[in-house]
Amino acid sequence: MRVVSTKKAPAAIGPYSQGIVVNNVFYSSGQIPLTEEGTLISDDIKEQTHQVFKNIKAVLHEAGASLETVVKATVFIKNMDDFSIINEIYGEYFSEHKPARSCVEVSRLPKDVQIEIEVIALVK
Repeated sequence: MRVVSTKKAPAAIGPYSQGIVVNNVFYSSGQIPLTEEGTLISDDIKEQTHQVFKNIKAVLHEAGASLETVVKATVFIKNMDDFSIINEIYGEYFSEHKPARSCVEVSRLPKDVQIEIEVIALVK
């Protein structure tokens, strides 16, 4: 088991790691729209979604994986009314390769953000 940690994504805000690699599979913790310094990007769902993907890409890279090796994504959103906006942006990052995905509306997310995404990916 290998712990994944990068300064190019926000540090964990609790007793967990950014991700773990086991048997060439990377499991990310949920990424929220904080900058690498730990500041909330904005309240705009579009900007928050892009920041989450920036963070995901950073931890995937550190793990030796990429968006192209993601096999499953779980998307947590605060408001299902934002689904079409999030889905459009999600499609920018997963245009050719389309991993399995779940998307659920939740009542509240850490730091009161609007979106959180976690992924499972194969390590190259």
